[in-house]
Amino acid sequence: QVQLVESGGGLVQAGGSLRLSCAASGRTFSNRAMGWFRQAPEKEREFVAAISWNGGSIYYADSVKGRFTISRDNAKNTVYLQMNSLKPEDTAVYYCAAHGFTREIGVVAGQYDYWGQGTQVTVAS
Repeated sequence: QVQLVESGGGLVQAGGSLRLSCAASGRTFSNRAMGWFRQAPEKEREFVAAISWNGGSIYYADSVKGRFTISRDNAKNTVYLQMNSLKPEDTAVYYCAAHGFTREIGVVAGQYDYWGQGTQVTVAS
């Protein structure tokens, strides 16, 4: 089992930055890919970024490429999402998730079995 708790969301002006953190508990965190997803009001949950268990593979949605950076610190059981040059369309609830299988990575929400409660990010224009 993996339990996840996100933090770091808030209100920011367009062009600003935020860093989200996701603290994990569970013995298999370091063996699992981690992903960030987001869901805006009346929209489906969408993929943002994913990082493999050892950080060797990283994927981004086209909409955030070049602006967001995902990273992880396995010693601290934490994954991060650094968000720069934020835009109003980045406004959403952001969720971190742990992949259902160890040492696999994916960009589809259904591949992730463990989810945090979400943290709100609001970007004002």
